Amino acid sequence: MSEITADVLAEVRGRVGFITLNRPKAINALSLGMVRDLLAQLLAWKDDPQVLAVAIRGSSKEGVFGHFCAGGDIRFLHHAGSTGNPELEDFFTEEYALNHLIFTYPKPYIAFMDGIVMGGGMGISQGASMRIVTEKTKMAMPETIIGLFPDVGGGYFLSRCPGAVGEWLALTGDTIGAADALAFNLADAFLPAAQQAALWDALAAQSFDGGDAVQAFVQAHTARQAPGVARSTAEIDRVFGLPTVQAMIDALEADNSSEWAQATAAALRKRSPLMLFVVLEQIRRARSMDVASDLRMERDMVRHCFYLRPGQSETVEGIRALAVDKDHNPQWNPARIEDVPEALWRAFFVSPWPAHSHPLQALRE
Repeated sequence: MSEITADVLAEVRGRVGFITLNRPKAINALSLGMVRDLLAQLLAWKDDPQVLAVAIRGSSKEGVFGHFCAGGDIRFLHHAGSTGNPELEDFFTEEYALNHLIFTYPKPYIAFMDGIVMGGGMGISQGASMRIVTEKTKMAMPETIIGLFPDVGGGYFLSRCPGAVGEWLALTGDTIGAADALAFNLADAFLPAAQQAALWDALAAQSFDGGDAVQAFVQAHTARQAPGVARSTAEIDRVFGLPTVQAMIDALEADNSSEWAQATAAALRKRSPLMLFVVLEQIRRARSMDVASDLRMERDMVRHCFYLRPGQSETVEGIRALAVDKDHNPQWNPARIEDVPEALWRAFFVSPWPAHSHPLQALRE
C-alpha cells in the first residue's frame, strides 16, 4: 500500500481507490496534514479514468477497521487557538473544502463507518454516496461538549434528519448506533463488522464497467436495516421542536416522570450556554441552505468561536477542560442558559468577510 503520509494510506486496486486513515492512537483524529492529504488524493482520483469509485475506512490498534474517525485534532485546535497560530484558520478552511468535495464528488464514495464516527469523521463520511454502518458504530456530533458547534457540514446533514432529531443531536451531542443512524438519514446501509474486510477486498477484485456498478455491488452486499429497533422520536420532537433553548430546558426540567427528560436537561446544563443558542440557530438556518452555503456559514461561525471575544473563547475553554487539564469543569461565559443575551449569539451569524473575499466563496453546488 502506498503512503501519502504515515497517517493516510492510499492505493488503487482494480478500478477502485482505497483510503485508510492510519492514526489509530488518536482514533484517526484529523490533523491539518491529513486533511491536505485527503483533499489532494480525492482531487487526483476525481479526474483519473482508472478510478471508478473511492472507498474509505479507518483503523484501530488491532488493525484495519475498528474505528473510523473521532473528529478533528482538538489538542491542535486548543494550542493554535491559544497561541494565535494561523494554521487554525487553514485547518477549518481546508477541512470544509474537503467536506464539500466529498458531498459533490462525481464518483461513488463509499464510507465504512465502523466504530467511532464523530465530529470531523462525520464530515468525511456524511457526503458519501454509500454510508455503511456496523453493529459497533458509535455516531455523534458532540461539539457542544467543547464549546463548539456541529461543523463540517453538520448544519446541513443534521437538519435533514426527521422531525427535531437534528436539534436533539446537535444540542446534546448524544451518541447513536446503526439502527438510529439508518432511521435518521445518517446512514444508507448496514454490514456486520466481521464482513467489512471481505467486501473491501471484493471491491478490488471485481471487474466493474463504471461507477454505478461499484455502487450497485455494495448495495447488493449490504442490508437496508440494522439489528435492533430505532428509538421513538415522539419525546425528542415534542421537546426539541420548541422555539427556543429556554423553552426546551424548561420543558425537560418540568418533566419529573421521564428519566430521559431529566438526564437530557442535566446534559444540556453542562454544555456551553452560549453555544446552545448558536447551535439551535445554525440547525434551523441550515434547513433552507445547500451544503456550500451551510459550510460558508459554518466558516463564519468558527471564526467567531475563536475570535469573537479575545481571550474568552468558549471553544478553547471547553477543550481545556475536557482534553488538556481534564478537570471537566469548563468556566462558560455566560454561565447559565438564562443569562445569554441575544446579541451575543446573533453575532456568530455575521460574516467577518465580504462575500467576494470569503475563504470558501469558490464552493458551488
